[in-house]
Amino acid sequence: MQLALGGATLSTMLLGFAFEAMAESQSPLEALRQHSQRVEWEDRFDATMESLLAMETSNPTLSPKTADYISAAIDQYSRIVQMGGWGQVSAGGKKALRIGAKDNRVVELRKRLIGSGDLEQTAGLSNTFDSYVDAGLRRFQMRHGLTPDGVLGKSTIATLNVPAQVRLQQLETNLVRLRSMSGFLGDRYVMVNIPAAEIEAVENGHVRSRHTAVVGKIDRQTPILNSKIYELNFNPYWTVPVSIIRKDLIPKMKQDPQYLAKNKIRIFDWKGNELTWQEIDWNTEEATKYQFRQEPGEINSLGSVRINFHNKHQVYLHDTPSKSLFGSDYRFNSSGCVRVQNVKELVTWLLESTTPDWNRSRVDQVIRVGEREDVKLKSSIPLYLTYITAWSNEDGIIQFRDDIYNRDGLYSGEAVTQARLQ
Repeated sequence: MQLALGGATLSTMLLGFAFEAMAESQSPLEALRQHSQRVEWEDRFDATMESLLAMETSNPTLSPKTADYISAAIDQYSRIVQMGGWGQVSAGGKKALRIGAKDNRVVELRKRLIGSGDLEQTAGLSNTFDSYVDAGLRRFQMRHGLTPDGVLGKSTIATLNVPAQVRLQQLETNLVRLRSMSGFLGDRYVMVNIPAAEIEAVENGHVRSRHTAVVGKIDRQTPILNSKIYELNFNPYWTVPVSIIRKDLIPKMKQDPQYLAKNKIRIFDWKGNELTWQEIDWNTEEATKYQFRQEPGEINSLGSVRINFHNKHQVYLHDTPSKSLFGSDYRFNSSGCVRVQNVKELVTWLLESTTPDWNRSRVDQVIRVGEREDVKLKSSIPLYLTYITAWSNEDGIIQFRDDIYNRDGLYSGEAVTQARLQ
């Protein structure tokens, strides 16, 4: 089956795109780029690719000029608000729209994308979902942390319908935060933006690598703090925190007494004596008095490596055996620690200048062997766990993320969050 789209011909199979089967280790743009190399793209779809690639940047979220960039964004959104903001896009039940569709809601979508500058005003107000609308919608999705699949579904509609006034207030709220973070942060540092669930490794003012993250649930929030990374644990044990023993482990043991054995978790008292699960009364909180330790291996909750930094919250960055969440729009599923996609790349970068006798091949070998090894960095690296829901950088691309922990004090993000979970 073929579709004629603005003079270009694409198969419906092609339109399904790489994102629906995106590899866990790929960013959306990487998946798109690899897929484009396997097929013959038509001119208008090439234009879509160029539009998205233009959003790739090596500029970090935090820089000495961050406050200036967000001030310019405030001016831009103030003008949008003064002109009446933008309209709403109607919900369409179970019917999601994508390229090739004809629907009156496409007219609403065009007006909305034009209002925020994601679609050129010259694109017109046709009811046809053409390649121009496709490119504009993907751009919008990328700016708001959504998978850029070009599909007008529930989560995208919920995000489109956040009023311009709220977005302006988000920018103003984050200007205060970003002013305090606009000084010199270090020649090399790691920044975790919690609402974006994203990590940047920054060197000499440029992003060396970006990593998708999974951060804390709403009721188990990742803390905001500044610290320094000082140590790596390869093939680590996982000592279960008391909060998780209480909230997760005890209820699971009540349901399945074999839970500890299945997950290779052993019980010790604080003198190092091992206990059996039968020695504990699981109908009380007696279990919180003991140490629960998961052995290294494929199912270890920390994966292949743990990244330690000084803090009082008992949190850290780490790998994970559960990588499917990295491909989700909603990545607020941890108990406060930060799971890192492509952790080997980040670990190699942390080691390469501070501990020169380590390189990627050695990292791979240590993980492959599976033996526990602790490595202290010869020079610690600054780490910033931040909460930024709106920002802009040198490229002038304005980014927004959901206020997942309701720290902006502006509006409840429940509608957007629920739409993403559906």
